[in-house]
Amino acid sequence: MDVQLKRGVLDICVLASLLKGDSYGYMIIKEISPHVEISESTLYPILRRLEESKCVTVYSLEHNGRLRKYYSITSIGKEKIRVFLEEWKSMMGIYSFIESEAIGQ
Repeated sequence: MDVQLKRGVLDICVLASLLKGDSYGYMIIKEISPHVEISESTLYPILRRLEESKCVTVYSLEHNGRLRKYYSITSIGKEKIRVFLEEWKSMMGIYSFIESEAIGQ
């Protein structure tokens, strides 16, 4: 898969994982990894980028004597998911065309 496309899809996967509620890095990876490969070294730059673009907010809570960063999706992040879903419908139409042409040969 194209690196830029995969990067965009991973951003949306991270945002989608936060729709159920606030979460922290390890749990986000645990939720996403059955569907797409993601590591800590991939996740944390995504989270920083999403924070910078105001798609998520970050806060810390103490857990077992240590501070844990939690991420929360914002209305901007929800809008980003909505736009992605609309654009993906268009991509699926393109995919169907390419697939039918390739099979038809």
